[in-house]
Amino acid sequence: MPESERFNPLYQQEVAYFSMEFAIHQAFKIYSGGLGFLAGSHMRSAYELKQNVTGVGILWSYGYYDQLRNEDRTMRAAHIRKHYYFLDDPHVTVTVMISGKPVLVKVLLLRSELFQSAPMVMLTTDIAENDHLSRTITQQLYDSNTETRIAQEIVLGVGGLKALEALGKEVEICHMNEGHAVPLAFRLYEKYRDVEEVRKRVVFTTHTPETAGNEAHNIYLLQKLGFFGELDLETVREITGTGSDMFSLTVAALKLSKISNAVSKIHAEVANGMWRDVLGTGEKIIPITNAQNKRYWQDRGLKRALVENADYEIVFRKKHLKRMLFNVVADQTGKMFDPDVLTIVWARRFAEYKRPGLLKYDYERFLKMVGNKDMPVQIIWAGKPYPTDGTAVGIFNELIHLSHDIENIAVLTGYELELSGILKRGSDIWLN
Repeated sequence: MPESERFNPLYQQEVAYFSMEFAIHQAFKIYSGGLGFLAGSHMRSAYELKQNVTGVGILWSYGYYDQLRNEDRTMRAAHIRKHYYFLDDPHVTVTVMISGKPVLVKVLLLRSELFQSAPMVMLTTDIAENDHLSRTITQQLYDSNTETRIAQEIVLGVGGLKALEALGKEVEICHMNEGHAVPLAFRLYEKYRDVEEVRKRVVFTTHTPETAGNEAHNIYLLQKLGFFGELDLETVREITGTGSDMFSLTVAALKLSKISNAVSKIHAEVANGMWRDVLGTGEKIIPITNAQNKRYWQDRGLKRALVENADYEIVFRKKHLKRMLFNVVADQTGKMFDPDVLTIVWARRFAEYKRPGLLKYDYERFLKMVGNKDMPVQIIWAGKPYPTDGTAVGIFNELIHLSHDIENIAVLTGYELELSGILKRGSDIWLN
């Protein structure tokens, strides 16, 4: 498609959207949860709106992980290498410095027509030209090793910028989906030596007003690994307002972006309170309500019935969608759920702060609810805890053990794009 036809003239600025994860397609396992789902929907909507956007992400060799089961049905994490023959190879390699040593970053491309998304630049260090340690940088999403995790962020931010330059992209705006890509701002500062010149080119989305969701590391460790490029610590502290030895990626991103947004009105209120000492005079984190691509997630048959106000067709289609979900329940758990029974679903990345156990917080009330034969309910949980998060894995397995004793609750594994869609379309109540 000619460039003149590819982009809507409303979107003149060339934008690069940096994210550690993107949920684009079931076959492309480079995501773990909501951050990736949002990024994936942004890429789909950018394609539909013909926006001048390029996604920049990391090609995780093993993805997040594959969620399997042990004999007692509890979860087991497996790490299986992925192969993506549908990516294009432009024969471009760039170099980033990590711990004072050069690491080669190979660039691969996802064509926009393949999954109807914005075009994407994918980065990998898992190539034969690198040593073993360098190859591991892009093997697993959110590696539990701190130094590897920091190296991943250098690859995303600095490697991503260099890849765009090598591909001839003239990017005007860099959008950081969370603070992981903030090394790109330090590279821009090396080039312009002016904070305002950096801020003109960077925007930032913050997601979680929780300590656990805002990454911070020792500033001397970051310097040793090359997180700040060739900048000295005095300069880094000055341009990011960092006084302590703990360096916050979120604070740096807020300081070095011209616009920062939260993902809802309430989140913006909380975030502005949380970061009031960081934001400049008159500056505010603006709300842009989180959204998902409707065409991707909405069932067309159900939408048509709703538009036509066809009550019978709505009920018929909904029962069909519930049966599709219950086929998965039966396949995974051996339980047969009833499409005529109210079905509640809790499904997302499985973390304690997301309160997966909320329904059974008042356990006696919970038992009354699931045991009520006059007003029956069915409950389904699904999600992938971080494999080294013992608390989250423990809650997940506790729910599985509970499901052995209560016939109308089920816990599903393999929460990825495909299962997420089946759950969304088959639920009566999506517990948020």
